[in-house]
Amino acid sequence: MLIKKVGIIANIAKEKSSEYTAALRQWMIGRGLEVYLEEGIAAKIGGLPGVERRELWSIVDLIVVFGGDGTILRTARLVRDRDVPIVGINLGVFGYLTEVNLDEMYSALEVILAGEFQVEKRMMLDVEINGGEETLLEGSVLNDVVINRGNLSRIIELETTVDDRYMTTFKADGLIISTPTGSTAYSLSAGGPIVFPELYSIIINPICPHTLTNRPIILPESAEIKVTLRTMEKGANVTLDGQVSYTVKSGDTVTIRKSRHVITLVSSPHRGYLEILRTKLGWGGSQTGAAWERQDAHGTEYP
Repeated sequence: MLIKKVGIIANIAKEKSSEYTAALRQWMIGRGLEVYLEEGIAAKIGGLPGVERRELWSIVDLIVVFGGDGTILRTARLVRDRDVPIVGINLGVFGYLTEVNLDEMYSALEVILAGEFQVEKRMMLDVEINGGEETLLEGSVLNDVVINRGNLSRIIELETTVDDRYMTTFKADGLIISTPTGSTAYSLSAGGPIVFPELYSIIINPICPHTLTNRPIILPESAEIKVTLRTMEKGANVTLDGQVSYTVKSGDTVTIRKSRHVITLVSSPHRGYLEILRTKLGWGGSQTGAAWERQDAHGTEYP
């Protein structure tokens, strides 16, 4: 793949994000590339033109994202309609999706810009919330859909079907429906399995279930899951990728199915997925995993 035009997005709340962006821009321009900055980071740097985020995807061959996993998740939901590869530069302390570290940024990009890189196609899920015949919310996720009890003081009841066949009614603090990419996010902290991201499957994982035999289950990618809130009180929340939230009431249904969209992530030229797991989770005595926090694993970033 020949890369001529590169777009850069950065989490402007991250320290030195504007400094790193400006330096990378100059480095790329020096190599004859056209570089476009998302308008938020362009404004923070000052004196440079910016492109509206939704327009950026249509004019570039590669997106470079400075930030953490949350920035990648936000980017993925916007770029889903176009198959543009994304490379994540990690500005945080923890990340599964931002595979390239700052100290290896230029060496990794040398390889990527030469076309000598591999990509991973990550599945997404489409989500639809319905109240009776009315569609209340539609969206897509790269990580997960979480239905939780919100402000309710007791557990909620979630009637769950798979392909219109009754599965069970979970009595729990909530339910996580995740992709393989999301298996190392909130689902992992709730005791779910780690699933290789190239596999296409859907994970259902109850949060603190009342019945201890309610365990995580992995479904085929073709499965359509419907979850209906059967708790009478208002206040249960549906959260998409930890970033978009909607309050549902009794009788509302959340439908989750495999999306026709996929996200293309550029793999790090310096390490594979197993090494990332080993490092992030502290396997084999690594101290990096000791810094693991549920917030970081879920990809939540502000703003």
